[in-house]
Amino acid sequence: MSFKKFVFQLHKILGLTTGLVVFIVAITGCCWAFRDEIESIYDDYKKVAPQNQPILTPTQAKQLAKNVFPNNTVHGTVFKKADDAIEVIFYDAEPEFYQSVFLNPYTGAVIQVDNHLSGFFAFILKGHMRLWLPKAIGEQVVGASILIFICIIISGFILWIPKKKKNLKQRVTFNWKNTTRWKRKNFDLHTVIGFYVCALALVLAFTGSVMSYNWLKYVVYKSTGGEKVPAFIIPENKSEHTTHNDVVPMDILIVKLLKENPEAEAYELHYPKTKDESIYVEVSNSKGLYYDADYRFFDQNTLEEIETPAIYGKYKDAKVADKILRMNYDIHIGAIGGIAGKIIAFIVSLLTASLPITGILLWYGRNYKKKD
Repeated sequence: MSFKKFVFQLHKILGLTTGLVVFIVAITGCCWAFRDEIESIYDDYKKVAPQNQPILTPTQAKQLAKNVFPNNTVHGTVFKKADDAIEVIFYDAEPEFYQSVFLNPYTGAVIQVDNHLSGFFAFILKGHMRLWLPKAIGEQVVGASILIFICIIISGFILWIPKKKKNLKQRVTFNWKNTTRWKRKNFDLHTVIGFYVCALALVLAFTGSVMSYNWLKYVVYKSTGGEKVPAFIIPENKSEHTTHNDVVPMDILIVKLLKENPEAEAYELHYPKTKDESIYVEVSNSKGLYYDADYRFFDQNTLEEIETPAIYGKYKDAKVADKILRMNYDIHIGAIGGIAGKIIAFIVSLLTASLPITGILLWYGRNYKKKD
């Protein structure tokens, strides 16, 4: 068996094995591309009239939201601009619970409760990440299938390379005539589209795999010269635990940060789970982007800022390898390129979803074609 025949058999078997998974992941990724823009059309409830009075403290916001879900865990509280509602996020892994309570930052009134596990985009995300299967099973199936899809892309490009230069034009253009049969058109759809999207499809598949596998994240980080820990680490307090009389230090932290950096998009405060854990605040610096966020940690007794040994600290301290890993998610969804990047991600995902279909039709035509 020649090398190209071996590659062809490999491409065919892997494609038939994972085709359905690749189609679902690609088409759901396509639907996810403009989630933020679509949801912004109907999120007016997140805006309030600014008032000349203090906003709720993190402690007050937590207590008010806990009245809505007293038996669930507060993941964090998001503070934005003066005309934005405060969002208290609840999350529990088992049984899975993910909802947000939106509060008026001045009166504490509950504006709305959002269930992040229901609705169109929640349905799309579950399909994209786990094929609507139980989490433990679905995520493994998707992760393995996308790794295999990377092999399919590489083998497909090898098969695409024409033996003769004069045949190159046929591999990059649709040269159809009125007499061109549907089998030839389907072949061209598979090969020509596959060629044009293969590079970007490889990027989307690889960045998705980095999110799925910690070992791959570690390999990418270390191979690009990373020196820190490629994980998220919340450091412990430096001071001893003390009893606070009137004011909890955490309650003045957000006001302090707002004065320090009023241009930030949002501050997501995470409450310490133990008396030894520091306060963690994620500062979003750009709308719709995650890579340039600042992850800051403060002693819960003194508010002294504490450095973390991990890559998720202040963005200004991030080195090249840190930035590459931080950008992974924004690259995956196309947000790294703004609206143009999302359009590209949308188109690439849509065209990628067509490849398993045309590939199966090619296989079917060769194996079940009518005899003359």
